Amino acid sequence: MYRSLLLGLAGNSAAEALALRYGMRLGASRFVAGTTLGEALAAVKALNGKGIAVTLDHLGEGIRHLDEADGYMGAYLSLLQAMNREAVNGNVSLKPTQMGLALDPVSALDRIRAIVREAELHSLFVRLDMENSPYTTATIELVRQLHREGFSRVGTVIQAYLYRSAVDVKRLTVERINLRLVKGAYKESSSIAFAKRDDVDSNFKRLIKIRLDSGVYTGIATHDETIIDWTRSYAHRRSIPRSAYEFQMLYGIRTPLQESLAREGYTVRCYVPYGERWYPYFVRRLAERPANAAFVLRNMGRRE
Repeated sequence: MYRSLLLGLAGNSAAEALALRYGMRLGASRFVAGTTLGEALAAVKALNGKGIAVTLDHLGEGIRHLDEADGYMGAYLSLLQAMNREAVNGNVSLKPTQMGLALDPVSALDRIRAIVREAELHSLFVRLDMENSPYTTATIELVRQLHREGFSRVGTVIQAYLYRSAVDVKRLTVERINLRLVKGAYKESSSIAFAKRDDVDSNFKRLIKIRLDSGVYTGIATHDETIIDWTRSYAHRRSIPRSAYEFQMLYGIRTPLQESLAREGYTVRCYVPYGERWYPYFVRRLAERPANAAFVLRNMGRRE
């Protein structure tokens, strides 16, 4: 009920307008590294200084016009150039709908290709974030197409709560495509997704096993210490080197855990979002954990 209610607010324009007016002051800044590239770069430098790699995400989704997609493409090209110039230890993540996937898949591929090409010039990597289920197949096919064209520094995300994910992981592993594995953060029907947490966790472990056993590089994105400990134990038993995988977490969440794993010698990557269109991302973070919403409510109580 709690999660469904909050996810329902993600597309509510009135709620978004209110949040954009007050949200950064009331707590969104804990989860979003500012609205400008400069603010984001300051945040990633601090993380790099602690031995934590990053993936930068210029937030934006659900665009209505292709000129918006052109603007986001330009922003990502500038981001990649800035990361190279500032010697950032990181990569970038983007949403395919941000590049026009829902409006014109052909031109969306062109924009993403231009970004991937720029990334390869600087030896950087591009992750196509996975959005809700209407875009799962199209997103996977975008990545497969780019690999067929010879672009290797691009990968995507697989969500463990979808029934189809084991099949997708096996196919993409055969093609040696870099993946980020997550539990999943969108509201999906029980006809296509596991509804129970235990079932999602079980499938998540299954996907992690497939990838670790394959030797294809994998990002394991979770704040769940039980899953993290299980992964470390499994990798140790199977003599899988730490260089074969990394742990990924979100900006502002479980920061001490991120720092601890980095000190232990694990590769840790923090997902650092920024930009003016932060509201849908922020709502999904609140929906994931009641503690996140409680943090915002406490800040509301302190506002003068």
